[in-house]
Amino acid sequence: MENREDLNSILEFLPVVLRSSALFWPSQVVEALKALSKGPQHSKVDSGEVLFLAISDLRNSLNLSADSLAFSTADGFSLFFDDLISRAEANKWFEGTLPALADSLLRLPSMLEAHYTGADSITCVGARAGLKTSLRLLKSQEPGIVLLSQELIGALLACSFFCLFPNSSRGANHLQVINFDHLFASLYDNYNEKQENKIKCIIHYFERIHSSMPRGNVSFERKVLADNHNLNYIPYPKVESWSKSVVSLCLFEVCNSGLIEDTSKEALEVDFANKYLGGGALTRGCVQEEIRFMISPELIAGMLFLPSMADNEAIEVIGVERFSKYTGYASSFRFSGDFMDKKDIDMMKRHKTRIIAIDALVNPGERQYRHEFLLREINKAFCGFSDSRIVTGNWGCGAFGGDPEIKAILQWLAASQALRPFMVYYTFSMEALQTLEKVTKWIMLHKWNVGDLWNMVMEYSFQRSKRETGIGFFNWLLPLLSSHDPMMLDSPQTVSKDLECK
Repeated sequence: MENREDLNSILEFLPVVLRSSALFWPSQVVEALKALSKGPQHSKVDSGEVLFLAISDLRNSLNLSADSLAFSTADGFSLFFDDLISRAEANKWFEGTLPALADSLLRLPSMLEAHYTGADSITCVGARAGLKTSLRLLKSQEPGIVLLSQELIGALLACSFFCLFPNSSRGANHLQVINFDHLFASLYDNYNEKQENKIKCIIHYFERIHSSMPRGNVSFERKVLADNHNLNYIPYPKVESWSKSVVSLCLFEVCNSGLIEDTSKEALEVDFANKYLGGGALTRGCVQEEIRFMISPELIAGMLFLPSMADNEAIEVIGVERFSKYTGYASSFRFSGDFMDKKDIDMMKRHKTRIIAIDALVNPGERQYRHEFLLREINKAFCGFSDSRIVTGNWGCGAFGGDPEIKAILQWLAASQALRPFMVYYTFSMEALQTLEKVTKWIMLHKWNVGDLWNMVMEYSFQRSKRETGIGFFNWLLPLLSSHDPMMLDSPQTVSKDLECK
């Protein structure tokens, strides 16, 4: 095992020890986990306060005391398990789920060894030639795939819960925090009901997998656009390529209500990502990306080994299972019960759920209309939109502050250039996109191609950046839109038959 380049790349970020070709836990950790696995009558761990003491002992046995946890972590564990959930729920956790978590941690070294042994014989469906599938650090600018079993992911997330991952070199390697200390500490530091409900989603996930362990797989792929003829890279389009493109625009369906993750058909679902995968999922964040990570916690595993995305990169995750229902958004987010994911399974034993993480410009202001930044955004989307039909929405337009009209059109262009047949766009009733459906139908009726529409975006952005116009792109493009343009009154069937939100 010690000669494996893949294992060596990730080993410093794992809590287990490698010695004499074997992975193992130190003896003190084994004894502590065995005690926890036998339940509270043996371990005496029956409250959040005592649970954190057990976590501290495990961390000390792994020499992690120098990697300090968030200041109020102990208070957060105590608040959640001793005050915020009922005694019946707490008993269920300490008597059933927590021992199962400890048991999965005991088996983590053997799971990892089996993973590396099996990975050598796996070729991931859809992967480019020669790519490995083993757990390793998927560095920036290096396209690659990691394929993990759902059981192994469960054990890795148990490490996060017990705060056992070393933190010292994660920042230097552009990796997110992966332990759950900030998740619990922020619950105590600045109590908010959304934070309590984020933790409820995680706790529910652990309860589900240890009552019935899933037996599928999940793949994580870094995609890279580059000026490189290597087949592992996607070619990087320049401004001229977009301007001269004669690719037809794909069908565009607008839905003013509904959620991306609720789409009934197989599709590529867009994660409005932070460049650090997961964003504030394990801190205080609670918008589109963070919510998706809570209802499908297997996504969190990617934060372990995927450093931040560069401008020419995207991350695709296939196979995550959804475990929770929810209501609300941001401060109104609430866990609302169990969700049974009925998505079909593919040849690699992955749920047919495809999620693409693409990060938009943050607080772009007027610079988003400059040509180099338009190119950055359209190529970021193009990098991600390489499979299936696209289901998306207001990417980069909420907390990131992007122009929703421009972002919608750039995503349409990217999907079309990637030869996707169909794009479904959820506006979430954003006022700025009230005319999106009319505009896209008008464009389709006039049979514009990718180059035509891109050149219009470029011209508008040039005028906008020179302060020659201050109106929105749709009003600039269609000055007759509000004047009963007869072309706008044509039957929608001339664009596409029976376009309706599924």
